[in-house]
Amino acid sequence: MRNKVTKAIFPVAGLGTRFLPATKSVPKEIMTLVDRPLVQYAIDEARAAGIKEFIFVTSRGKSALEDYFDHAPQLEQELKKKGKDKLLEILKSTNMDSGEIAYIRQHKALGLGHAVWCARRLIGNEPFAVMLPDDVIAADKPCLQQMAEAYEETGGNMVAAMEVPADKASAYGILDVREDMGSMVSVKGMVEKPKAGEAPSNLAVIGRYILSPKIFDNLNAMKSGAGGEIQLTDAIAEEIDGEGVYGYRFNGQRYDCGSKAGFLQATVAFGLDREDLRDDLEAYLREVVSAREAAE
Repeated sequence: MRNKVTKAIFPVAGLGTRFLPATKSVPKEIMTLVDRPLVQYAIDEARAAGIKEFIFVTSRGKSALEDYFDHAPQLEQELKKKGKDKLLEILKSTNMDSGEIAYIRQHKALGLGHAVWCARRLIGNEPFAVMLPDDVIAADKPCLQQMAEAYEETGGNMVAAMEVPADKASAYGILDVREDMGSMVSVKGMVEKPKAGEAPSNLAVIGRYILSPKIFDNLNAMKSGAGGEIQLTDAIAEEIDGEGVYGYRFNGQRYDCGSKAGFLQATVAFGLDREDLRDDLEAYLREVVSAREAAE
C-alpha cells in the first residue's frame, strides 16, 4: 500500500514584482481573488486532497502571510457579539492549529527547485505535494485531489499538465510523452522553457506536483538549469528511469494569477460563479461591452 500524501510545500518566497506597487507591502499570496486571498484557495484545495501538514517556504517581508493564518481573538469576539455567525465561521476556517503549519526561509532566490529543497528536513522520507498559489484552478473536484487519487494507482512522481499553444511553450516546463493514456501520460523527458519550435509536445507542467522524497537527492547537487536557477523540472526528470514520472491532465480551468491579465480573468470568472455577485457583475460587463462597441 502506498503512503498517503499528507504534506505539502508552498513556495511563496517570490517578491511579486509583476504586481508592484501593491506588493511593496502586501505579499502577493494574500492579494484577494473576490474575497479570499490566493493562498486560501491553495489551502482549501490541499485540505480536500488530504493534506495535514502545510510547509511554507517564505522570505523577508512575508509576515502578513503568517499573520493571516493566526487566530484573531478580538475580531472573533466582535463578530460573535454582533451575532455575525456566518462571518465568524468563515473567519475560523482560515485559522491553522499549532503544529499544522510551518515556515522555512529561503534566503536566496535560486529557483523553485531550491525553494523545495529548503523544506527537505520537514518532509523526511515521505511522498509530498508542491503547490504554487499563483496557479488557481477552478474545478468541481479540486485538482490536487484528482492527482492524489491517480497517484494511488501509479506512485512515482506526478505533475499536473495542460495543453498550451505552441507560441506559449517557452514559458513552461514541457513534457516529452512516452505513452498517452488519456488523462494520464507516462513521461520520457522534460524540457524547462524550450526555445521556440523545440518543444517536444504541447503538454505543459503547471503548479501542482506529487513527488517522491528521492527528488531531494537530485536537488542536493544544486545544478543550475534554465535561467541559471535550480529547476525543479530538472530534478524530476532525473527520476524518469527510476520511480517514473507521469503527467496528469486535470479537469478544470487554470488561471495564471501570477500575471495581471490572469488575475483579472480569474476575478471575473470567480465573481460570475458566485450567486450573490453574478447578476450585478453580468449587468456591468454587458454595459462595458456595449459602450466599447458603440465607441468603435
